[in-house]
Amino acid sequence: MTVPPASVLSRLGLKSAGGFADLALRAVSALVLAAAAVAALWYGGWAFGLFWLLAALAAHWEWTDLIGGPLPWFRRFVGALGLIAALVLQSLHQPEFALLALALAAAFNTWAAGVGYRFLAASGIFYAGGLLLAVTALRQPAFFGMCAIGWLFAVVWGTDVFAYFGGRLIGGAKLAPSISPGKTWSGFLVGIGCGAILGAATAALWPNVRAPFFPVLALGLATGAVAQVGDLFESWLKRRAGVKDSSRLIPGHGGVMDRLDGFIFAAIFAALFGLFRVALQGWPSSAAGLFFW
Repeated sequence: MTVPPASVLSRLGLKSAGGFADLALRAVSALVLAAAAVAALWYGGWAFGLFWLLAALAAHWEWTDLIGGPLPWFRRFVGALGLIAALVLQSLHQPEFALLALALAAAFNTWAAGVGYRFLAASGIFYAGGLLLAVTALRQPAFFGMCAIGWLFAVVWGTDVFAYFGGRLIGGAKLAPSISPGKTWSGFLVGIGCGAILGAATAALWPNVRAPFFPVLALGLATGAVAQVGDLFESWLKRRAGVKDSSRLIPGHGGVMDRLDGFIFAAIFAALFGLFRVALQGWPSSAAGLFFW
């Protein structure tokens, strides 16, 4: 394999062949995770729920490490119980009780974390639990649910990939230098634009959905922007903890939170937006609320 010229590597932020190798490792890890996520989406049911339960459990584990504080093992245990209970109740079509399970786990963790850690300890439950409830809500009913999660994958993954390369090839003003020095406005704009186009094309071409392109494009722009906010939020949390990665679980990416930071915010936003349109216009589900205009 021919190594790209140094000038190209430099513009991509890769100063050597080692940097290029790191990009390859990141790409392989991302492809493996994407394949697992798509397989879980395809099978649905218990496979989908288990996949996202494991992701939520890992995210809460990493969150507990990042914020610190007393009784971390107790808080992880309580968080795991809350997340499992929430998934079971969600699968029984009891979302209100699923939220209650998360609230109870958050209350116990607030008590256990002690002064100075209570707010973040409670927030971690809703961060991981919000991911779990959002994706399982959007996955229903089966047909529109597959399209909704597929659209979300296209928007968030497209935003991440094109923001990464757009920012390095174009450069320019920094987006939030005090939080994430590597992010640029050019990467942000290229990322959300390309992610929105990919998402709108996915929904427009999905068999028997054929969602209108431009309304879904606008929704994709908003969702991509929210995903970038989620990325910045996790960068702030890591900076607060004084670490580079949330863990070392995923080669080339760090932890589960490093991989899902934007997706978590985007999924919660999409689920809430879909529910808003259900309440406003009576669509049958959150997923349908994304595509009927």
